[in-house]
Amino acid sequence: MTHPETPQQGRRAHIAMFSIAAHGHVNPSLEVIRELVARGHRVTYAIPHLFEGKVAETGAEPVLYRTSLPGPDDDPSAWGSELLDHVEIFLDDAIQTLPQLIDAYEGDGGVGVPDLVIHDITSYPAIVLARRWGVPAVSLSPNLVAWDGYEEEVAEPLWAEPKKTERGRAYYAKFTDWLRSNGIEEHPDPFVGRPPRSLVLIPEALQPNADRVDRTRYTFVGACQGDRSAQGDWQRPEGAERVLLVSLGSSFTNRPEFYRECVKAFGDLPGWHVVLQVGRHVTAEDLGTVPGNIEVRDWVPQLAVLKQADAFITHAGAGGSQEGLATATPMVAVPQAVDQFGNADMLQALGVARHIPTEEATADVLREAVLALVDDPEVARRLAAVQQEMAGEGGTPRAADLIEAELPTLM
Repeated sequence: MTHPETPQQGRRAHIAMFSIAAHGHVNPSLEVIRELVARGHRVTYAIPHLFEGKVAETGAEPVLYRTSLPGPDDDPSAWGSELLDHVEIFLDDAIQTLPQLIDAYEGDGGVGVPDLVIHDITSYPAIVLARRWGVPAVSLSPNLVAWDGYEEEVAEPLWAEPKKTERGRAYYAKFTDWLRSNGIEEHPDPFVGRPPRSLVLIPEALQPNADRVDRTRYTFVGACQGDRSAQGDWQRPEGAERVLLVSLGSSFTNRPEFYRECVKAFGDLPGWHVVLQVGRHVTAEDLGTVPGNIEVRDWVPQLAVLKQADAFITHAGAGGSQEGLATATPMVAVPQAVDQFGNADMLQALGVARHIPTEEATADVLREAVLALVDDPEVARRLAAVQQEMAGEGGTPRAADLIEAELPTLM
């Protein structure tokens, strides 16, 4: 396969990627990294040790650092329950991570200063480092981005009360002081929320107010999916007329009551086979008597199942939402946290899903929603239309082209 000429033609560029130890932030970038390595670039990837193997499989060089963030196997309660809980955790981790990364890249035996920084939206140190080194930075966003008017419509109402508190004022003072100590005069809000250049790794169909997104700053490249065969396969059981996948992702899985409602809703439903992914905090024993048509797993190769599924009950994380759209699978969205509520609303507005709050997700409601969706020809038509739109967004090759276009020219 040939690729467009880039400003770096003739030498191997060093591209540095930075992310956190969270599946929803690492997975969307992996195929882009693999493609950059295949194009001959040297890619280093700063990541905590839990994801070292996953990063190394792409051909990138893992650059390990210690993190203070909760891990993917920790209970979700470790993230706290309030807005300030979440943002304080990320800021504290950024402050303690930055010196580690400076040493890893600049110190004796370090991997060297890169030509270009690419980073997940949660990696504040990456932005600081790019400015310290005087190199371009490109954000890789695994979820929705700000639109013109976002601050007034969403951010200001969300932050109105926290900013009035002593704790809220202390958070902003701490963030501002950290930026100033690193030579950055910018306010924390645009520093985090308005990157100069960003590739959006979700379909445009999931973006609220897409017509008001600044296209000089943001480019939608859609899902960057690759070969998932290494994750294993899944085969539809013989005799299964319909297949349902139930998954709340990798972080918010400690929901035994919800899974019991799913068992009650679909257990022994004629013709249906259910793949019930419960994560590591719940076991089959927690669910009581499980009928034979329900397959309880702590993890499944999700995309492999969705390619054969007829319906998907999901927490509406960005990854699961776009995989449901890419496979044209009707969805029941039961969001658990953060951006999932907005994704659930977008999926419902597209006419391809039903948004059901967790407290309303009873067996009767779940069963009625799934059966109505799979029997609705209009849902199938809309899914096919979105699937076709996504196919034209470019995915991995386009993302790699755009990253190469940001590489500085040779003197």
